[in-house]
Amino acid sequence: MAPEEKNISDKEEPPVIVPDDDAAQRSKGAFRRRLRLCLVLALLGLAGMAIAVCVCINHYVYTPMDEGGAAEVYVIRPGSGLAAVARDLETSGLIRRALPVRVWASVKGYGGRIRAGEYLLSRRWSPARILEAFVQGSVIQHSVTIPEGYTVDQIAALLQERDITEKRAFLALAQDPEFIRGYGLQEETLEGYLFPDTYLFNRDTPPRMVLDRLVGRFKEVAGPLQEAIDARGMSLHEVVTLASMVEKETGAAQERPLIAGVFLNRLERNMRLESDPTVIYGLKDFDGNLTRAHLGEPHAFNTYVIPGLPPGPIANPGGASIRAVLYPAQTSFLYFVSRNDGTHHFSKTYSEHVRAVARYQRAGRRAS
Repeated sequence: MAPEEKNISDKEEPPVIVPDDDAAQRSKGAFRRRLRLCLVLALLGLAGMAIAVCVCINHYVYTPMDEGGAAEVYVIRPGSGLAAVARDLETSGLIRRALPVRVWASVKGYGGRIRAGEYLLSRRWSPARILEAFVQGSVIQHSVTIPEGYTVDQIAALLQERDITEKRAFLALAQDPEFIRGYGLQEETLEGYLFPDTYLFNRDTPPRMVLDRLVGRFKEVAGPLQEAIDARGMSLHEVVTLASMVEKETGAAQERPLIAGVFLNRLERNMRLESDPTVIYGLKDFDGNLTRAHLGEPHAFNTYVIPGLPPGPIANPGGASIRAVLYPAQTSFLYFVSRNDGTHHFSKTYSEHVRAVARYQRAGRRAS
């Protein structure tokens, strides 16, 4: 008997489950809504936290450290950044915490704008006011008077002593011919062109800025005198050189035109100027005792040896000495000798001068 054949078509088909599309969509929509709600709540939480932080920082930076604090000097050194300054303010007791100040300053864009210098601050100031002072550069300015007749070296020492600028760097620029040409001068040194006056400087001012002020002031004074310089038939350098000699020879204002007149009379007659201050300027390690041996020592500034003017100024003259050279006393004097009281006796002839020397310089002092 043949095996029973089964009809394939008679087999039972498994049931087909048709998904409910509406239910799936509802489920997905609910998930998305919950997700959006969570995100909104998270953002609101973050925003709330950010607002709270901003309010706290804002309150902090506008609240003084001490309502009764006294003023004190605070110094920011060149190259100090915001982070270092904030930490130091905290260490100094001028602010409570460095971090909020750094955050607030960064938001304000103060990071790279803090200026070095010396500030007068107070614990009564809020951190915001302190930082604004740093950005505005509201530094303490020091009054410095440069006396007439000071040399470049003396000026550099004075500025260093007052913490205005560093002596070595100042002298290096003042003796750099390439730097000097930037001022329109062709000299080897700025000796004579640093005008004596009273200035206001910040502490730790770069030497270039200090020199700009001093040379700029010289130009302000000398510029209007150019017509008189031309009429005198001398170069600016020659006028400044002779004015520096006048400055060093006398401290008596009324004598400056007379001293200038004597030197100009001697130049016209091809007489050596024989000025002690020029000899001293050319000596190294001068101990204050000028001897006859010094007068015969050959060097470029020894006007007992060289004819005419020395090669350059021996000090930085003031306006009165410059004007004395341009408007000298009309005199026939050729000699002068110190009376040992800050004034001089003037003579027309050598014999008269010798008698004056004997009278005023009996102790072995020499005449000019």
